[in-house]
Amino acid sequence: MLRALWSRWEAYKYRFVPWIAFNLRHKRRTLRFVPEESKDKIVSDEDVLKTLLKTFRALFINDLGRQMFLLNFLPEVKSKYPELQTVRSMISRAKDDNLQSQIFFNPEEILFNTLGFSITRSRSSLISAGTGVFVTKGFIPKGTVVSMYPGTVYEKYEPIFFQSIGNSFIFRCIDGVLIDGNDKGISKAIYRSCSKRDQLGPLKMSDAFWLTNSVQNPLAVGQYVNNCSTDKSANVCYQEFDVPECFPVEFRQYLPNIKYSHEVQRIVIMKEKCG
Repeated sequence: MLRALWSRWEAYKYRFVPWIAFNLRHKRRTLRFVPEESKDKIVSDEDVLKTLLKTFRALFINDLGRQMFLLNFLPEVKSKYPELQTVRSMISRAKDDNLQSQIFFNPEEILFNTLGFSITRSRSSLISAGTGVFVTKGFIPKGTVVSMYPGTVYEKYEPIFFQSIGNSFIFRCIDGVLIDGNDKGISKAIYRSCSKRDQLGPLKMSDAFWLTNSVQNPLAVGQYVNNCSTDKSANVCYQEFDVPECFPVEFRQYLPNIKYSHEVQRIVIMKEKCG
């Protein structure tokens, strides 16, 4: 009996660790959250879903070389995309004509061709402004989804004490759910571990490229969206979105979030407040 109790304690002990270091000072610069005035969504979930599906479809179609194993594994997925045959023919001709570089586009270019703008994460030219997200091409209308907040999603009762120490990328949702958007240290290791846990053969259930310098989903830069000016109001705002169960399995590889435990997947998107 003692052995059973010890085993149960080993599994749950971190849930009883006090959150003193994390909750001692709730400053906006160290804990991001959805403010009271933003609880009413200005973009419907249907529009958010439509944008994500449109973007992910374009990324999927233009990444045929890396998707072939998945398509061969799931022929029913291949039948959903009749344009794949056209893309395959273009790739074949490009190889024959040594013009392959004209066929493949980088994710930022695909985003521009799909939504009319492209963004990138880079260092700000302002002194002490740090890293931010910048529009590199195009125009973003008001109400447009501009980025996604990546990271591991934690319920209120799940252990996040050690991950939260010195971590300025913790995002608190309206219902208290937390998203750890840190791409370094223990946060990075936990995300990778959970991502591999949920992978089903060749089917990846989340995007882990945001942890690296490579890009698969160009929208997965939301943790670096910030407003360093105290004189001007932010031009983007947060909005939460729960991924529906019917979300296409082939597009889940572009979702930059993973649940610490197996439950409904939550993502946070940023949308333009002013055109």
